[in-house]
Amino acid sequence: MKSDCHGCDGAGHVNRRGFLGLSLGSALGLALGGPRLAWADGTPAGLAGFGQAKACIVLWLAGGPSHLDTFDPKPGTATGGPVKAIDTSARGVKLSEYLPQLAGQMHDVALVRSMSTKEGNHQRARYYLHTGYVPSGTVAHPDLGALICQQKAEAGFDLPSYVSIGGATVGPGFLGVSLAPLQVTNPDKPVDNLALPGGVDDARFQRRQALRAALSQEFAGSRAGAETAGHEAVYAKADTLMHSPRAKAFDLTQEPDALRDAYGRGKFGQGVLMARRLVEEGVKVVEVQLGGWDTHQDNFNRVKALCGQLDPAFATLVRDLRERDLLKSTLVVCMGEFGRTPRINPNEGRDHFARAWSLALAGGPVRGGRVVGETSADGTEVAKRPVGAPELVSSIFHAMGVDRAHTNYTKGGRPLTAVDQEAAPIAELFA
Repeated sequence: MKSDCHGCDGAGHVNRRGFLGLSLGSALGLALGGPRLAWADGTPAGLAGFGQAKACIVLWLAGGPSHLDTFDPKPGTATGGPVKAIDTSARGVKLSEYLPQLAGQMHDVALVRSMSTKEGNHQRARYYLHTGYVPSGTVAHPDLGALICQQKAEAGFDLPSYVSIGGATVGPGFLGVSLAPLQVTNPDKPVDNLALPGGVDDARFQRRQALRAALSQEFAGSRAGAETAGHEAVYAKADTLMHSPRAKAFDLTQEPDALRDAYGRGKFGQGVLMARRLVEEGVKVVEVQLGGWDTHQDNFNRVKALCGQLDPAFATLVRDLRERDLLKSTLVVCMGEFGRTPRINPNEGRDHFARAWSLALAGGPVRGGRVVGETSADGTEVAKRPVGAPELVSSIFHAMGVDRAHTNYTKGGRPLTAVDQEAAPIAELFA
């Protein structure tokens, strides 16, 4: 990608003349109140909101939701199907009729209606949206949760800094198991193995731990390495969690019944409530999964039912965070791996479609009530401001205060920055 920075060399680096121009231009821009210039990587100088979010909740819609039936309705068109559009609390912004509660919170929610990638396979697209890198057979890239925690997690914190609810996520890749998320299968049940087994008191447990540690130390003496150290770190974290008073964050029975009802009593709604409890206790990243969006058949009935779970959970989360004064410090991202075809197939379904689709963000430094980009009248093409997966990941890192240029090295010594340095944050979300 060619840099837009005037006064840069061919590789996009600022040369001496360009540096002087940027300095003078920035000073004049500040004095006159005009727009600021961009750095060589495309990030607007002084882009607001860096690091304002202290936690991130990802609502992952596995399978890929249709933009036309959720965030970008096209009523009255051949591609729009029977879905009507409704007004929202953000002037001029409409949503699908399947999302009435979220419509009331849109003044705090931003939409990106111009997502566009080339990955139409579920696994590849899921990987791409979580890492910002296209899958490669030579390296397992760490996902955004692992990279956020690598830089922002607090040493000695007695809860997992990264939690995945309702299913496995992409994970830490070559960074190793110490940055892997804790998986919670069912938020309505206690976390697996968190309590001591029957007949084992704390003294007996500590004796077992001492024996295990001695055996592990002997093993590590002959097989030292990152994998062995990571294995021990996981054991230590598990032991800490089992004895932490903060573990009550996983216990939803401590919440009022009315609030549990508001989120929705299904696994997804209760998982989103658990996510709020976890970030309230200091957890950095929580992903909550809602599957079933692969609607090749009976799309409209299925999407209506799925939105019946998404709508109350997403809307209540935004309201709940705001009422607890946590919305400004918690970034919420709602997305799937791609969208679905505007064309309705013979089975009343929609197929995979990566060329044009939508997602939603709220909280942290994200300015609510706005829309980035747009699709054509029939929803088949991005008509304005295309956005790719690396730009989205870059935006999440900007909100979370992550150094996007931080370099990790694979086992083979290959350097990899947290995200492609040519992928600037989506400035419209923060400006």
